[in-house]
Amino acid sequence: MDKDTLFSSFGKWLAPICTKSFTEKVKETNQDKYVKKFTTLSYLKLFLHAQIQQRDGLREIADDVLSKDFQKELGLKSISAAQLSRKHNQVDSALLEHVFMQLVLRIRQHTAPSMLRKDFKIIDSTTIGLCLQKYKWAEFRKTKAGIKLHFRLEYIDDETVVPEKVTITSAKKNDRTQMDALINELGVTYVYDRGYIDYGKFDDYCDRGIFFVTRTKKNAMIRPIESFSLPPESAVLTDEMVYVGTPQKRMENVLRLIHTVDSEGNPVAILTNRFDLNADEIGQIYRERWVIETFFKWMKQHIRIKSFYGTSEQAVMNQIWTALIAFCLLVLVKLETGTRHSLLQLYRWLKILLWDSVQDWMERIHRLPQRISEGRRKKQ
Repeated sequence: MDKDTLFSSFGKWLAPICTKSFTEKVKETNQDKYVKKFTTLSYLKLFLHAQIQQRDGLREIADDVLSKDFQKELGLKSISAAQLSRKHNQVDSALLEHVFMQLVLRIRQHTAPSMLRKDFKIIDSTTIGLCLQKYKWAEFRKTKAGIKLHFRLEYIDDETVVPEKVTITSAKKNDRTQMDALINELGVTYVYDRGYIDYGKFDDYCDRGIFFVTRTKKNAMIRPIESFSLPPESAVLTDEMVYVGTPQKRMENVLRLIHTVDSEGNPVAILTNRFDLNADEIGQIYRERWVIETFFKWMKQHIRIKSFYGTSEQAVMNQIWTALIAFCLLVLVKLETGTRHSLLQLYRWLKILLWDSVQDWMERIHRLPQRISEGRRKKQ
């Protein structure tokens, strides 16, 4: 019998985190020092299950343990909402972040995007609104609370992006405050919107060999130096070498300004320090940035990062890292099986076949899609 038949689909999905490395990290942090039954691994399994099943609260999560299959998986016969709440507030967020980063490293071993998508990473953030009365530690405005998730994403194939670096701050934090944490690799091109405009950092990036592609601000002071010729079939309107800033406070390095259209056909002015690519390639790199909007939409619709199982800062952080772990586990299934099915389809099948043999899930995953989208037909 194939060893995969010994697993449930849920157990197989979790396999990348049930490792010796995880056990050693838990021991190193003394996370389970005085724990007899409800271990950190059991906690993580419970809350990943809650992500997949979109559970509304701790009582509903506690009721999941009534399942005999789940009891075997957890090594528990029952759990209370109060026990879940205590554990949710005790688990070290840094441990869950470590699990996420280990999954990212494993994902990156399988990446195979085309050269255009391989050369750059996307920087952006999304804000999650919270009730100020319940989440006073996350005060944003006088009547609002919120947190902000800052992402650095990269393509792992020509259709899928994965967040390979994440920072979490209060919603008050300006996007620019996270640039040092997210933009730090030499030779990489970072693509981001004008919320990250910082001419001082741009000069630093030019000097250090970090590349960027971004939009200009509407009131940016720009002085053209030289215009570059464009081929007749180009979608780019103008391509120029420019100085940016006022005569009193100007960037030391010259940049390139390209006028083109975005993915929705709206005019856009792009600043970059890449002079080795043609203007249409630069325009396409910027248009590829919009995949992050699809990523944000997927995250908010299919895993729980908009409503929370606890109101403390620790509980919120733990749920966000758990949600990101759940996403990465799905991405790993897609990469390791080589399937052409979407992440959403894998998620739906996992949800239905959760306690069935993993063989049933794998057989479904390896079936070829009955219909191929128009975009995929064009690529073929």
